[in-house]
Amino acid sequence: MPLPHALSSPRQSQSILAYFDSPHCHRDRGLSPRFRVEIPARATFLAEKRSSLPARRAPRVLGSFGGASSFSSSSSGVMAPKLDPSLHLKAFDDGGKLAEGLADHISKLSAASIERKGAFTVVLSGGSLVSALTKLAQAPVVDQIDWSRWHVFWVDERVVRKDDPDSSYKLAHDLFLSKVTIPVSQVYSINDALDAEAAADDYQALIAHSIQTGILDTSQQGLPRFDLILLGMGPDGHIASLFPNHPLIQERQRWVCSIADSPKPPPQRITMTLPVINAAANVVFVASGASKAEMVARVFGEELPAGELPAQMILPHDGNLVWYVDRAAAGQHGC
Repeated sequence: MPLPHALSSPRQSQSILAYFDSPHCHRDRGLSPRFRVEIPARATFLAEKRSSLPARRAPRVLGSFGGASSFSSSSSGVMAPKLDPSLHLKAFDDGGKLAEGLADHISKLSAASIERKGAFTVVLSGGSLVSALTKLAQAPVVDQIDWSRWHVFWVDERVVRKDDPDSSYKLAHDLFLSKVTIPVSQVYSINDALDAEAAADDYQALIAHSIQTGILDTSQQGLPRFDLILLGMGPDGHIASLFPNHPLIQERQRWVCSIADSPKPPPQRITMTLPVINAAANVVFVASGASKAEMVARVFGEELPAGELPAQMILPHDGNLVWYVDRAAAGQHGC
C-alpha cells in the first residue's frame, strides 16, 4: 500500500518526527511502554518515505465519488444520490430511545470486530453526537463491552488546546471517555502543540502508523478502513469539517486535511476526507431534534448537486450506512 501524502515539507516532517521521539509525545499521548518501543520504528518508517512523498497539491476536483475529473461540484451537474429511508434510516420515539438503540448497535459492532481481529477502531465527531453516547457508559451495556480493545480517533478536530471549551476531545472526554476504561494510549487525540497544517500531517502519519502496526485495516483501494465512524450533521448539512461546496469536499489524495477558513468557528481545524469516511466498514449518523428535520428530509428526499449537501455524499463503498434519528428529526420519514 503506498504511503499517503502525509508530510508535505522537510520542516514539517522533521518537526513531526522529532515530536514522535520526544518525552512530550509520550506524556501528551499517555503512551504505554509497549507503544514507546514502536515509536522509533514509526519515525524510521516515515523518514525513509519522506524523500518520495509528493509536494502538497491543490485538491483534485470531484468526478464520481470515487474518482476525479476536471469539473467543479457547483457547476458540473453531477448529482449526489438521495438515500432510501427504508434501507438507511432508523427512527426512534425520542432521544432516550435513540441512545439506547445506538448503544446496542455499537456494542454488537464492537463484539464482532474484537472477535474477528482483536480490536475495535472507532472514529468520533463533536457536537451533539457525543451526548448520544452516554448509554454506552451505563449498565448493562458498559459491562458488555471489552473497552481494552477499543481504539478511538476523531473525524475532525478544532485546532485548540485540549482543555479549550471548543475542543472535541474535551467534550468526548468529559461526557464519555472519562466514564469508560479505554486505555489512554488508545485514545488518539490531535497534537495540540502544532498548527493546523502540521497537525493534519501528524494525524495522517498516526493513521498510517496504525495501519503498519495492525490496529487499522485497509480497504481494497488502500485507504484506512475504520470499523465505525460516528457522525453528526450540522444545520447546513456539513459533516466532520467538510462544509457545503468547500474545496475540501473535492480532496481525493490526502486522508486528513487542514482547514483555515471554516465557516463555523473556530476557523482552524483538521478533518478526515470523504474517501476515508466512505471506506469505513460502518458509518452511523445521529440526528435529533426538529432543527435537523429539514436537512434529513433533503438527504432522503432530494437529489442534489454533489457538494451542496456533504451529508448526502456519505455512502460507504463496501460498508454499511445507517441514520439514527428521533421522530422530530425524522419528520415525514418517521412514520
